[in-house]
Amino acid sequence: MSIRAEDLILISVDDHIIEPPDLFDAHLPERYKAEAPRIVRRADGADVWRFGEVEVPNVALNAVAGRPKEEYGVEPQSLEEIRPGCFMVDERVKDMNAGGVLSSMNFPSFPGFAARLFAVEDEGFGLALVRAYNDWHIDEWCGAHPGRFIPMALPVIWSAEKCAEEVRRVADKGCHSLTFTENPAALGYPSFHDPYWDPLWTAVCDTDTVLSIHLGSSGQLNFPAPDSPADVMITLQPMNIQAAAADLLWSRVLKEFPAIRIALSEGGTGWVPYFLERVDRTYDMHHLWTGQDFGGRMPSEVFRQHFLTCFISDHTGVYLRHEIGVDNISWECDYPHSDSAWPGAPEELAQVMTEAAVTPDEVAKITHENAMRWYSFDPFAHVARERATVGALRASAADHDVSIKAMSDREKLTPEQMQARWAKLGDASAGSGAEKASV
Repeated sequence: MSIRAEDLILISVDDHIIEPPDLFDAHLPERYKAEAPRIVRRADGADVWRFGEVEVPNVALNAVAGRPKEEYGVEPQSLEEIRPGCFMVDERVKDMNAGGVLSSMNFPSFPGFAARLFAVEDEGFGLALVRAYNDWHIDEWCGAHPGRFIPMALPVIWSAEKCAEEVRRVADKGCHSLTFTENPAALGYPSFHDPYWDPLWTAVCDTDTVLSIHLGSSGQLNFPAPDSPADVMITLQPMNIQAAAADLLWSRVLKEFPAIRIALSEGGTGWVPYFLERVDRTYDMHHLWTGQDFGGRMPSEVFRQHFLTCFISDHTGVYLRHEIGVDNISWECDYPHSDSAWPGAPEELAQVMTEAAVTPDEVAKITHENAMRWYSFDPFAHVARERATVGALRASAADHDVSIKAMSDREKLTPEQMQARWAKLGDASAGSGAEKASV
């Protein structure tokens, strides 16, 4: 059976915001505004977020939607060099319509996926920044177009107690997703195995909040050698999320907090069948001496209870969906990052699902129903189903320009210069463990 792209209903569980300059204007207490992060234009024409002595550029792979691949790279950009939909919510919705995406969950950019940038000496200031960001995201960004965005909150990464309080606060506002690090130990905090985090695990269970763990959120990049090409790091990015899945699966967390749910954001799905085979064999061969006990269940069963896997373009994962669990798979667009197929993602997805003989019930789960169930989100309370399909959304944006066009007139880096920059990023990651802006 052929699956038609125009008939799909698509909810993306992983997209990204390039934060606008006025983010903190309405939500940060007055006493902190003078020291708040702000966008400044450097002498080289790049717009960067400056916070104290820290500068966070908009790394080019973060915002390449609508640009030719020749303009991909790592050099910083100005806001004029990226699509307005990256940082303006009304324009984002137009881009979503043109790309056939009904709803989207948006990860942060400049604070980092775990908001470690806000872990400052003045904890009151840091907490105010987290709350201001979350209020802006929930009330302004998501609130501007009800039914079009799944709200997501930043964590208070430096305090499990304060983070638990923030989870409960934003849950009262309808937010049931918390972006979190794939490895808190790499950021200098207690590991997943430490009871330190128990107040947070209790809060996410009590509020039906998903722990959304994005690859790269530990601040560690996989650079086997300082002179490894950038392609190596890009290829190995999903390996971080696999390590997080193993660390959490074998931890005490899932045993002591059976209601906890974890999304492995942008981690792909093709690796999951072998991972499940491996953890089951590991349990069978070793649990008698390691002391692992899943109450009579196999690790693969426990994985399917607790983990949502997410993919952009993953033929292997779609073909092996029954080995993963169809209830544990969600699609993502990754707009405006370089892995995204926007605005042609529906056609790409429809083709692979047709080739893999995905049934209509399975299509619905993978494209939107699993996302709705996991994130306690109902777009149809605001958007009628007949207006929610790829075809209907695109018809509403028929005059919206989605043509690929060059948007930068700055001089391109040579391959040698780009390699040097990637090596510098790898050195910084390996040396300090500091969280970097996502790429």
